[in-house]
Amino acid sequence: MCLAVPGKLLSVAGEDPLERTGRVSFGGVIKDVSLACVPEAKPGDYVLVHVGLALSVVDEQEARQVFEYLQQMDELAELNAASPGASKSVPPSEPQRMAAS
Repeated sequence: MCLAVPGKLLSVAGEDPLERTGRVSFGGVIKDVSLACVPEAKPGDYVLVHVGLALSVVDEQEARQVFEYLQQMDELAELNAASPGASKSVPPSEPQRMAAS
């Protein structure tokens, strides 16, 4: 099954809309993702990400609810695996509220 996981967009890099990338926090696991499909996304937004590509911008409440469902179904183990572009550090501005909710 393919899943899109919600995360909080922390920062954006790049000017060209097709080459923009962002650092996204998934409950404290931070990964770099492509923002080519969401040119309107800005830091602080929540985005749904599938295989390294942000597909849409969602509101914070919806993002938290989906993240909680995925945790309950034990579908987030892949996020915790070490991968290129991933970091397990949590920046001070990003509390682990999603993971603790």
